[in-house]
Amino acid sequence: MDEGKYLYCVINESNERNFGPIGIGGRGDEVHTLCFRDLACVISPTPMTKYVISRDNLIAQEKVLEEVMKEYDVLPFRFCTIAAGAEEIRSLLMKRYHELKNLLRDMDNKVELGLKVFWLDLSGIFREIGETDPRITSLKKKMAGKSSPPAVNEKVNLGKEVKQALEQKREAEAEEILDALRPRCVDLRVNKIAGENMVLNCAFLVDKAHEIEFDDLVEELSRKYEDRLKFKYVGPVAPFNFAELVIKWGQEQ
Repeated sequence: MDEGKYLYCVINESNERNFGPIGIGGRGDEVHTLCFRDLACVISPTPMTKYVISRDNLIAQEKVLEEVMKEYDVLPFRFCTIAAGAEEIRSLLMKRYHELKNLLRDMDNKVELGLKVFWLDLSGIFREIGETDPRITSLKKKMAGKSSPPAVNEKVNLGKEVKQALEQKREAEAEEILDALRPRCVDLRVNKIAGENMVLNCAFLVDKAHEIEFDDLVEELSRKYEDRLKFKYVGPVAPFNFAELVIKWGQEQ
């Protein structure tokens, strides 16, 4: 199988660097830089194959980025970005030099921090909605007042009202958390939620000088809502939500 180059990130560097035999794929490939002027791609040798999005492969890429981030601000490439060879990479750095330099300037001394928030007791949230939402209490009273069982359309309407009320409660509680965190970050991205009990899935771009302050605020919010919400806080990580590089090689020529 032909050999290519796996691309992890772009950094500000004009000298050759070696980060050790930590390349993706489990072969012990050396991760190193390939430079153009004062920009460098962090790369490793790789078969010209498509890596599956698996836990092991994602962790392997993440470990390389973590190692590089000990010394550099990074622009991460989308998972499984592979070049045919060194010249293709140099051409990319040359043609997009000013764009990449500007992106690195935007990411200078900043980190991405991730926060996911979950309701601890979803059944309790549904119970709360059923007891406090006027539309739902009205429908339930109307259905309970009938001598015959509720019709199918009545059940469907009640279900729609409950779903809408749940979304409104989710948005309100998420916004309450964001209102507290928004002034302390440079930028943020609200991502899709997964599952009914998730309230918020957000990435924050934070100046390194304020990272501890931001950590403390998240901890304060976690304590404030500890009886209702679970906070899952991670980082710093590579800024995929703010500066992910997506390369389409046919268009880079």
